[in-house]
Amino acid sequence: MEPITVDGGKGTIELSVDGIIHLKWKPGIVLDGDDVHGAMATLNEIAGGSEYPMLVDMGTTKAVTRQAKSAFQIPCAASRIALLGSSPVDRVIANFTIARQTLPCPTRFFTSRDEALNWLLPTPLP
Repeated sequence: MEPITVDGGKGTIELSVDGIIHLKWKPGIVLDGDDVHGAMATLNEIAGGSEYPMLVDMGTTKAVTRQAKSAFQIPCAASRIALLGSSPVDRVIANFTIARQTLPCPTRFFTSRDEALNWLLPTPLP
């Protein structure tokens, strides 16, 4: 499947052949509530009533607004979410969101793509 641009144009979503939904935010953006709602609507459309594990690449996200953090509490078609970041700032943003919110599915932060995918998949990658 080709990546689909999320409403607002700040990211893309695709369902990969490994059965994982990949959400990639554009570099340097500030996520707001509308961005998260748009991503969730696209995710739900792609999933077509099923649930999938989701990898969220937030490695170059500049900031996440309070409204965006609140939107993460809304259930969607993600069965579990791995947040992939690359810096201490990413870790702070992710851990703050995870610790302060009641999230609808298991969610963890990773700096290693392989570790994130191994956590998402029922069987580890070779």
